[in-house]
Amino acid sequence: MSRPVVYVGMSADLIHPGHINIIQRAGDLGDITIGLLTDAAIASYKRLPHMTFEQRQAVVKNLKGVTAVVPQHTLDYAENLRLIRPDFVLHGDDWRTGVQKHTRERVIDVLAEWGGELVEVPYTTGISSTQLHRSVKEIGTTPNIRLARLRRLLESKEIVRILEAHNGLTGLIIENSKVVIDQQTREFDGMWSSSLTDSIARGKPDIEAVDVSLRLQTVNELFEVTTKPLVFDGDTGGNPEHFGFTVRSLERLGVSAVIVEDKDGLKRNSLFGTDVPQSQAPVEDFCERIRVGKRAQITDDFMVIARIESLILDKGMDDAVARAEAYIDAGADGIMIHSRRPEPSEVFEFCKHFNKLSRGVPLVVVPTSYSGVREEKLVDAGVNMVIYANHLMRAVYPQMSRVAQSILQHGRALEAEPMLASIKEALSIIPENAA
Repeated sequence: MSRPVVYVGMSADLIHPGHINIIQRAGDLGDITIGLLTDAAIASYKRLPHMTFEQRQAVVKNLKGVTAVVPQHTLDYAENLRLIRPDFVLHGDDWRTGVQKHTRERVIDVLAEWGGELVEVPYTTGISSTQLHRSVKEIGTTPNIRLARLRRLLESKEIVRILEAHNGLTGLIIENSKVVIDQQTREFDGMWSSSLTDSIARGKPDIEAVDVSLRLQTVNELFEVTTKPLVFDGDTGGNPEHFGFTVRSLERLGVSAVIVEDKDGLKRNSLFGTDVPQSQAPVEDFCERIRVGKRAQITDDFMVIARIESLILDKGMDDAVARAEAYIDAGADGIMIHSRRPEPSEVFEFCKHFNKLSRGVPLVVVPTSYSGVREEKLVDAGVNMVIYANHLMRAVYPQMSRVAQSILQHGRALEAEPMLASIKEALSIIPENAA
């Protein structure tokens, strides 16, 4: 006589005694089928798991008592339950409130279709997944793990959210900033190393005056205190031969992607548009630059993303779309479309054309000038990554200027205090200071 089937849904990113207790209790009821949440399912309501789906699957398959492991593609159990029709679903009793409350109600309704039963196990006290994840973060990461994370994010999330960082402090802000909206955690997925803000931080113009070796020092500073992936602003990439060396250097450090723009000559900031002399590289020349970068990389995880300046330089939509297709054919791993208009209509028009192209690669936007657009609108248009490209630097400058002016005006620092973090707050930004 066959034993009852018990379905257990889990993420299984960091296996702890609470998981073992659940599996032991499930084994008492029957044969265990684990519904292992995919990366996309987990990322839909919290951070991307540390381990890939394949790694987590290998671990769970080898747990004592587990009979089968199947992917669960959403938080909703219904599809798998109707396919497997288990006698029991077993889960900890900690999902009666919070983000999984609705999921629990759906499980009860679906099980009722064939008389299945939900069994809830008391939450294992003394185990904090949050603390475990914090401990893993404190250990840090390796270049290979960090490098590969961006592709995993792009495959798993509706939109990947990137914020500019120009020193270790801004990296820590990105690493630790999060808000909870409708019981779901929202945070930044990675960092953008901007040539503009890297130049401004050094008091230099944004004309590629800061060479790559200096910019890599900033990347090193960021990587010493963070674990999230980084996208590097490669400007024009320089000479094709030099671009190959840049790609190797970035990949060796653990940078996930470089974005290189299709302009040539003296680099000027794109938001100047046609107000200053700027020229666009011939399509074939830029395609060769992409090919040089792709030949130079060692891993399959590193990404070369092509930035199209056609709309910035008033070359028209047809030119932008034609370049996107050519750059993808040349091997670009993604396309960034740039615009300096205060509203996103031409970006959305480009998205419509881009979505029809035969080979799909991620689409990246930088809504600096059209800052009123909401992320959900970008998702609807088919955008995969949004970069907030200079906002932390722009936040720093006016506040520091006001503080300096106040001290000069009053001959003391008292009046500036409301604009300042307390010493305790300033120290607490660095975790080791609080130890």
